[in-house]
Amino acid sequence: MIPAFKVYLFDVDGTLLDSASDICGAVRDALAEAGVTGLEEDYLRSFVGFHLFDLFEEVLPGHTRQQNEELLARYRQIYLGRGHTTTRIYDGVPRMLGALGGLKSTATTKSSETARAILTQFGLVSHFDHVQGTDGFPCKPEPDVIFKSLELFGARPEECLLIGDAAPDMEAGRRAGVKTCAVTWGYGDKDAMRAHQPDFWVSSPAELGA
Repeated sequence: MIPAFKVYLFDVDGTLLDSASDICGAVRDALAEAGVTGLEEDYLRSFVGFHLFDLFEEVLPGHTRQQNEELLARYRQIYLGRGHTTTRIYDGVPRMLGALGGLKSTATTKSSETARAILTQFGLVSHFDHVQGTDGFPCKPEPDVIFKSLELFGARPEECLLIGDAAPDMEAGRRAGVKTCAVTWGYGDKDAMRAHQPDFWVSSPAELGA
């Protein structure tokens, strides 16, 4: 049984939304324009939740920082242009969000603007007291996105539970001093998450909203 917390922070991709097809499709199109083709879907999915520079530096080792910034901007343009047409809400997520008490925010690598727009599109934004993305500061596994919501809510780290599906979520939570909950239905490597010793594991959203 997971105890109640004052604050719940949610990763978005792979935790609330099954969005890998749209993300990977946009990544594939952007990389194709840069001359990289033939990457497997599973390989691309393994980077969901990480900064895309990690992928770009692996497949385009000769690229400069400026070239990667331009490629990232192109990816974002393509991603938004897809309209999230192959994204869906994981079963049980709306019920879970409605059942949880406390204050709720997000801790996503997406920008706050993009995160709010997609949560609005899928009818989830009303469940959140705040939407926090990564806006001009280091992304997970750095803890900055967590600290932003804690500061806004006036909450202490020990009053917060971070829920996510990948190792960067768990590492960011540990660095921030919050409790962490690993979900098993997303895209992250479970052994990599386990290395960060999550405080809780759940295999369905119902286990969080119970």
